Amino acid sequence: MIALEIRPVRNEQDYRAALAVIDGLIDAVEGSPEFDRLEVLSVLVADYEDKYHAIKAPDPISFLEFVMDSRRLTRKDLEPYIGSRSRVAEILNRKRALTMEMVRRLSAGLDLPA
Repeated sequence: MIALEIRPVRNEQDYRAALAVIDGLIDAVEGSPEFDRLEVLSVLVADYEDKYHAIKAPDPISFLEFVMDSRRLTRKDLEPYIGSRSRVAEILNRKRALTMEMVRRLSAGLDLPA
């Protein structure tokens, strides 16, 4: 059995130490005391990461450009979801914002998170 004092993760040193312990517990068997410790530490680390290491969601247009690049889509491929060629250009050139309806169509048509 692994002895572990569980305490709040308050700084980078606590964070790194908790990650090291998590790494050692990652294969713990569900229902075991080690698994319980892993679960509690994971929650503490996630809370610390949310506060101090949060990854911001990408800008919607940057995300759309990434999707286009990774799937080799052209501006023409976006027309069914956004509208005319000029509307697609306005959106991608950041002259006009995506509407919720466009977001819904892009999400459904390209299987993207809304």
